[in-house]
Amino acid sequence: APRGRTRVNRLANQIPDDILNNELLNQAIALLPSNYKFEIHKTVWQIRKAESKMVALQFPEGIMMFACTISDILERFCNVETVIMGDVTYGACCVDDFTAKSLGCDFMVHYGHSCLVPVNVTSIKTLYIFVEIGIDTTHFLDTVRKNFPAGSRLAMVGTIQFVAAIQHSRQQLSEKYTITIPQSKPLSPGEVLGCTAPRLTDQDAIVYLADGRFHLEAIMIANPDIPAYKYDPYSKKFTQEYYEHAEMHSLRKSAIQSARRAKKIGLIMGTLGRQGSPVVLKELGDKLRARGIDFVTVLLSEIFPDKLAQFKDVDAWVQVACPRLSIDWGYAFPKPLLSPYEMSVALESVPWQSSYPMDFYANDSLGPWTVNHGKARPKRVATGQ
Repeated sequence: APRGRTRVNRLANQIPDDILNNELLNQAIALLPSNYKFEIHKTVWQIRKAESKMVALQFPEGIMMFACTISDILERFCNVETVIMGDVTYGACCVDDFTAKSLGCDFMVHYGHSCLVPVNVTSIKTLYIFVEIGIDTTHFLDTVRKNFPAGSRLAMVGTIQFVAAIQHSRQQLSEKYTITIPQSKPLSPGEVLGCTAPRLTDQDAIVYLADGRFHLEAIMIANPDIPAYKYDPYSKKFTQEYYEHAEMHSLRKSAIQSARRAKKIGLIMGTLGRQGSPVVLKELGDKLRARGIDFVTVLLSEIFPDKLAQFKDVDAWVQVACPRLSIDWGYAFPKPLLSPYEMSVALESVPWQSSYPMDFYANDSLGPWTVNHGKARPKRVATGQ
């Protein structure tokens, strides 16, 4: 029976020839960069199948420049209205289906991130387009061969756009190297996020294929004893990257100690897209209540020092939004700003970990202060996408 359902799903998802071979549609698609996989044919088919009337389009900053072109294509070939969502989008945690629904949209396309929030959980039908970026891996492969001796054990990771290039590179390098493509489910193999990256064992180096440092830093934080290298596919520069682990640990321990003396705690529920987790917020609130600690809950889409400074009677904050906000910018806030993990350490629910856990969305996370831990994990079901 499951095999039969798979066949039915495959047939249902087969894009019709009148879409694939539509000359006018293909001419419009040609206006977009050919190495960016926007999956326009698939999107047109899904919107038509859903009989949608109004479609929300959400882009990260790096590809917002293509928003108007894609909007025009979908309006023309799907006979729908589109809404381009202009608020900042840091990651898949910011998928803003609630706002899209409130605007009257019945379909949403989220570009540039993986399916962190399952499509069976979102409030309207949602399609994730990873926007895989095709690159010539020749220079990358030559760079790896030049910088690492044969027999090296290399963990290869990157952002979702370059996961296909990483898989291709493993095939090319496996003869001389032991290549591992680690996975922190529900992320794709090789994918890392700024808040979620796997712990590694028996690796000589981490090789990160993508631009920027934010997501790379997550796997560096989780694996402080493994040297990390970055290959930027745009500049073709290969660099060893460093992180001040001792300084970060010292700052975060100090913030935790200060929070332990707090008489009143502020619990922040992040409202930027789906950043905040009501389940994690309740978990923390229950623990504070059980210990007789006074707390107040505040909803914020963005968390700034000046905003929190207005709450004079709050002695420490815990933000259920992005753990990296505490790690990267906690020192800039006038009162301690803890992540859920750090608050759990402050409450002695868990001991401080020698390797800071980067498992905020991981299925095998350390404890119930993470989004997908145990019973809190949203159930994923097979869809027709």
